[in-house]
Amino acid sequence: MGSGQWAVGSGQWAVGSRRMIENITPILRVDDLEASKRYYLDTLGFSLDWEAPYMISVSRDARAIMLCEGHQGHRGTWLWIGVEDADALFAELTTKGAVIRDPPQNFAWAYEFQVEDPSGHVLRFGSEPKPGPRRVSQIAFIHEAS
Repeated sequence: MGSGQWAVGSGQWAVGSRRMIENITPILRVDDLEASKRYYLDTLGFSLDWEAPYMISVSRDARAIMLCEGHQGHRGTWLWIGVEDADALFAELTTKGAVIRDPPQNFAWAYEFQVEDPSGHVLRFGSEPKPGPRRVSQIAFIHEAS
């Protein structure tokens, strides 16, 4: 990792006082850039940052996702997106006609719901877990079986 050091407690690799990683932006391969653009802007509430042939960048609350038509990646990518209030966002997206894959559920790591985009990508929006019962993830069963 070079001549830096792990900045304990910050979750960051640092060289001196600089952060080495400034940002992580997923690039999702989409089948139809125009349809995906409309879905992210009109349904999911993102804003258009920029567009170029075959690629756009959209963002919400200063967090970007790039969409690329026919290149860079595969259908069905899953993204986990942390939000302040999953219930409020779920209500907003449901009203706008988002394709809800799973309604809000309480897990050990988050209270989350899943939305599917036109190219089959799954956006998992989650906030802090709620008090009370939590759903057991199938991931635990898959791990135990292997």
